[in-house]
Amino acid sequence: MKFKAQNKQNQLIENITVHHLVVGVDIAQETHVARAVSFRGIALGNPLQFGNHRDGFELFKRWIETLLQTH
Repeated sequence: MKFKAQNKQNQLIENITVHHLVVGVDIAQETHVARAVSFRGIALGNPLQFGNHRDGFELFKRWIETLLQTH
């Protein structure tokens, strides 16, 4: 069963192209931290700390939009 799950994950990773922005978020109760990388795993921009509330998620959305425009 584990092989099938790993195979599926590998297939998803192989589909990532130059047109993708990969964003990872370390979630917490109050403050999250996001990091963006290119399809090759090269860090883009600076990490973003944002709160677990509406304004924080709006900031997160603007951060992603800015990264998409500049990279």
